[in-house]
Amino acid sequence: MGEVKLFRTWSSPFALRVVWALKLKGVEYETIYEDLANKSSSLLEYNPVHKKVPVLLHNGIPICESLVILEYIDETWNEGVRFLPKDPLARATARFWAKFNDEQVFPSFFRYFMRQGEDQEKAKEKVLENLKFVEEHLKGKKFFDGEVFGFLDLVFGWLVCYPGVINKAINLKLLDEQMFPNLCTWMEQFGDVPVIKETWPDEEALIHKFHKMREGLGIYIYTKLRYEAS
Repeated sequence: MGEVKLFRTWSSPFALRVVWALKLKGVEYETIYEDLANKSSSLLEYNPVHKKVPVLLHNGIPICESLVILEYIDETWNEGVRFLPKDPLARATARFWAKFNDEQVFPSFFRYFMRQGEDQEKAKEKVLENLKFVEEHLKGKKFFDGEVFGFLDLVFGWLVCYPGVINKAINLKLLDEQMFPNLCTWMEQFGDVPVIKETWPDEEALIHKFHKMREGLGIYIYTKLRYEAS
C-alpha cells in the first residue's frame, strides 16, 4: 500500500491513537519525531494550516488531524479488523462521541490539570460532569462498541494512562471505581490489549514532563501577579 510515515511527538495522546491504529492494522510505517518548539520544515509543509502533529504521510500525501487519520487508516487498510461500525447511525454516533472527547472531555481535563486553587475546583466540576456522560455511555458494555474494541476506544484511550500519570506527578486524582465503575472496568480491559500495553510513553518521562508544565505555570502566575502589583 505504499510508503507510510507518521509525524508525531513522543508524548502526544492524539498521535498515540494513530500509532495504535497502524499497529492494529499491521501497517509498516516510519516514525518521525517532532520538536514542537522547533518544528521541522517538513511538518510546516505538510500541515501548514495547524502546524501540529500528528500528520500521516501516505505515498507523499499528508493527512492531518488524528480523527481524520483514524478514519483514513480504517478505510484504506480495510481488510480484517475494522474500527468504525458499518451501520450509518452507529458511525454517526461514534463520530459524535469522538468529537465530544476532543472538544469537551480532553480540554476540560487539561484545564483541570493546569489550574490552581478555586479555578481548579471549578475545572474539576466540569471534567467530572463530562466523564459522567462517558460513564453512562459505557453502561453494559465491555468496550465502547460492545464486545470488540474499535474507533471510540482508540479515541478515549488516553484515559487509561494520562490521568494516572498526572496523579502520580502532582497528586490530582479524578477517576475512582466508586464514581466511575464502568469507565474503570473499561480502562483495565482496554489497557490489557497487547498493542496498547506495549506502546505507552515512558511513565517517568511523562511525570517529568508534567512537572515541568506545572513549574512553567507557577512561573507564569508569579510573573503575572508581580506585574499586576507593580
